Amino acid sequence: MAKDQLMKIEIPTDKISSRERYLEAIVQSAIDYAIISMDLDGLVTSWNEGARRVLGWDADEMVGRPATAFFTLEDREQGIPQREMTAALSQGRGSDERWHLREDGSTFWASGEMMALRSDDDTVIGFIKILRDRTQERQQADQQRLLMLELGHRMKNTISVVQSIATQSIRNAASLEDAGEKLQSRMSAYASAHDILLQKNWVSATLGQIVNAATINIGLEGSDRVRIEGPEIELDPQAALSFSLVLHELFTNASKYGALSESNGHIEIAWTIEAREGEDFLISSWREVGGPPVAIPTRKGFGSRLIASSLNSYGTATTDYEPDGVVVTTAMPLSRIQFEKT
Repeated sequence: MAKDQLMKIEIPTDKISSRERYLEAIVQSAIDYAIISMDLDGLVTSWNEGARRVLGWDADEMVGRPATAFFTLEDREQGIPQREMTAALSQGRGSDERWHLREDGSTFWASGEMMALRSDDDTVIGFIKILRDRTQERQQADQQRLLMLELGHRMKNTISVVQSIATQSIRNAASLEDAGEKLQSRMSAYASAHDILLQKNWVSATLGQIVNAATINIGLEGSDRVRIEGPEIELDPQAALSFSLVLHELFTNASKYGALSESNGHIEIAWTIEAREGEDFLISSWREVGGPPVAIPTRKGFGSRLIASSLNSYGTATTDYEPDGVVVTTAMPLSRIQFEKT
């Protein structure tokens, strides 16, 4: 057994030494760490200020109670606390990173160590558990993983858009030179549109500009295969970016599976302003016409979830799979999407 890894304490006496008082002061001042001691039955024998701050219970609420109280039900059912004690005895410590419970029932991600407490004669007299709240680091790691997944998805869609631009440019070109010029101009427009949307100092854009940028991205600017109708509406930056991503998804799906995958298919994009219950709403629709037969998908991919979550965050959105093509309709209060001039 790795005795050098085990924490030893003195058996309590009537007289507490200054060294013990000093050690107690250190434990109580470690407010970023929950430091909890237990007896051999796993009952709490001490509970520092850090434990109160991290876990929520006061010391008088926890002393004498099972330390399993701050483990999740799933972990208790799987015997995780007992495994940690066994590891502390056999290996010197039991380390873990897992979700734990607070007094209010909320969960937090913590890194922890369970160690055996030994007296001077090397007898095991209990255990000590040290926890630190790592929720923020876990959330940042999860967010980074999500961003990487989204980046991968965006890259795949970008490749699809580039392929579509190249196909459209070559298919409708009068010559190889004409194809090269169209391809170059469309790729330049595609890059410029995304630069505008992603610039930090971008102030606003109109819905018409966003729709036109999306048609450029797909290589259909000026084409009668995309029919656009609606008044000028100025959007705030976040709404404009959301609309851009949604249109990106819709155009990509239409090119792969919908109306734009057929030579005679086209898209109708329309929007208007309506007064509802004393507030102005943007009412918009995306309608695919002349595409292949449409069936309700058996599963929703990332793109479908992105469309739904982006649109519903500003109002209501419905997607109908009509026989002639997909139809997406929205109703959004202007106050939630419109650029506010100062």
